[in-house]
Amino acid sequence: MSKFTIPKEEYLSKGHSGCAGCGATLLARFCLKALGPKTIINSPACCWSVVQGVWPRAALKVPVVDHAFECTGAVSSGIRAALEIKGIDDVTVVGWAGDGGTADIGLQSLSGAIDRRTDFLYIMYDNEAYMNTGVQTSGCTPLYAWTNTDPGGKKREWRNIGKKRIMDMLIANGIVYGATVSIAYPEDLIAKIKKSRCIKGPKFIHALSPCPPGWKIPTSKSVEVARLATQTGIFPLYEYENGVMTLSKDIKNKPVEEYLMLQGRFRHLTSEMLFEIQKKVDEEYEALKARCQRSG
Repeated sequence: MSKFTIPKEEYLSKGHSGCAGCGATLLARFCLKALGPKTIINSPACCWSVVQGVWPRAALKVPVVDHAFECTGAVSSGIRAALEIKGIDDVTVVGWAGDGGTADIGLQSLSGAIDRRTDFLYIMYDNEAYMNTGVQTSGCTPLYAWTNTDPGGKKREWRNIGKKRIMDMLIANGIVYGATVSIAYPEDLIAKIKKSRCIKGPKFIHALSPCPPGWKIPTSKSVEVARLATQTGIFPLYEYENGVMTLSKDIKNKPVEEYLMLQGRFRHLTSEMLFEIQKKVDEEYEALKARCQRSG
C-alpha cells in the first residue's frame, strides 16, 4: 500500500464562510498544509476576504493582512521588508488573490513586486470570473463562457476571447519559479508549494479553482471538474524554473466536451463552438509539450 503523503496538520478551521464545494477553500487547506505555521498571508477584497471570517473571528491559523483590491504585490513587498528589518528570515510571505485581483486589477502591483525581486509566493486561485461580486467576466474567463456580463442573450454574445496567458506574462516579467496546480491532484499541489517555499525570489502558483455557483455545477462535482480540466488538456499541470519548463502529468486523454458539458455556463455551446475549443486546446497542449522538450 502506498504511503499517504498529505500532512495531517490543519491550518484552516471548520466553520469558515466558504460556499459548499468551493475549490479555493480546498486549495487553501492544501496550501497551508504545505506552508505550515510560519506563514503570513495577505489578500485583497475577494471571496477570501469573506471566507476567512470577519474580525474578531478568523478561520485561518496563520496571520492574515486584508487590503485593497490592487495591492497584493505591494503589500507582499512591504511585509517582506518589515521581516527583514526585524531579522526574521524563516517566514513565508504569501500573496493570495483571485484571477480578477491578479490578472486584471492587481497586475501592476504584482509586476512591481517581481521587478523588486521580492522574496514571496503569489498564489492565484482562478475561478475564472469575479465571483464574490456576482460572476462578472475577468481576464481569465474562458472562451464562450457565460457570465453575468457576457450573458449571451438573443444575440448569443458570450465571452469571445480566451483567457489571459498569465503564466507566460509573469515568466517574461522575471519570476524564478512558476507552477500550475489542481485540487484534484493534492500530492502534486503540496509538493510544488513545498518546493516553491524553499526558492528565493518571486514565485507564482496558478491554481484552477472551480466555483459551483459561478460555474453552475453541483457542489459535489468540484474535484471531478478540476480533474477533467487536466485530463482534457484545458488546464495542464507543469512547472517553470530557471528557464526550464516541465510537464508534471502528461495525461491528456479525454475530449473537452466531457469537461465543458458538466458546467451550466457552457451548456449553450454548439458543435461548432466545441470543435473550435477542442482545436485550440489541442494546439496549445502540443505547443506546451514542444516547449518543455526544447527547454529540458
